[in-house]
Amino acid sequence: MGDFFQFTLTGLTIGSIYAIVGLGFVTIYSVTKVINLAQGEFVMLGGLTMYSLSTSGVPYWLAFFITIGIVMVIGWLMEWVLIRKAKGASPISLIILTIGAAIFIRGIASMIWGKDQVRVAPFTENNPISIAGATTTPQGIWVVAIMLFVVLFLYLLIDKTLIGKAFQACSVNPLAARLMGISPNRMSSLSFTLSAALGALAGLAIAPILFPSYDMGAMLGIKGFSAAILGGLGSAPGAVLGGMLIGLFEAFGAGYISSGMKDAIAFSIILLLLLIRPSGILGEKNVGKGGL
Repeated sequence: MGDFFQFTLTGLTIGSIYAIVGLGFVTIYSVTKVINLAQGEFVMLGGLTMYSLSTSGVPYWLAFFITIGIVMVIGWLMEWVLIRKAKGASPISLIILTIGAAIFIRGIASMIWGKDQVRVAPFTENNPISIAGATTTPQGIWVVAIMLFVVLFLYLLIDKTLIGKAFQACSVNPLAARLMGISPNRMSSLSFTLSAALGALAGLAIAPILFPSYDMGAMLGIKGFSAAILGGLGSAPGAVLGGMLIGLFEAFGAGYISSGMKDAIAFSIILLLLLIRPSGILGEKNVGKGGL
């Protein structure tokens, strides 16, 4: 039972990161119907930017918020420079654009930070904590707490604010939203900016655990996108559920079968579940119909 609880804690911790990344995909897709395959690079930028700021003498928590701001600006620039200029392009063309952006960001990151992993200090003292015979760290608890905060924030933003209503209007009918005085372009920019902030938060949370490097975003982006697809693309609760399931599949696969096979095991189960339910566990949703 000790091993079982240990694998569960590990799975929930890493699954929380996949959930946050998946929520970034959902945020953009729900408003713009664009699948941003550069989402993982926002995670990478969050970790590496935090490393540079914290090691250059900037106070830790000030560096935390500056990092989020920098990545948000990069997300806004990506939408303004690439996506908005190609709004009439086919979905495949837009996906290729985001892949190109991801490769470009990864290349710039390798030039700035090099190809070695870096170490980022944890949020608080990181002495191990024993829970029901399993061991975790305060940073792992921070990861889960940040995921819960993100879920609550998105719920309040979408369901309780005028900005959220504008998101929903642009998702359901952009033309009608424009006639009502809502700018779909502005909402698109805001969705990319918000998605970049979520990616930065994920990067900040996971950096003290995984040791960030220029190429860490590729696999995290794939896992986050898989979480969004598994739960139901466009569904925020589905992205959270999908992320948690992938984290648990990995943890139990690594613990009971082989650590070298954990990715193959997780993706095999995902494929099986999608064969049974192609629209995802909760079904594909639209933000205006309960997606967020």
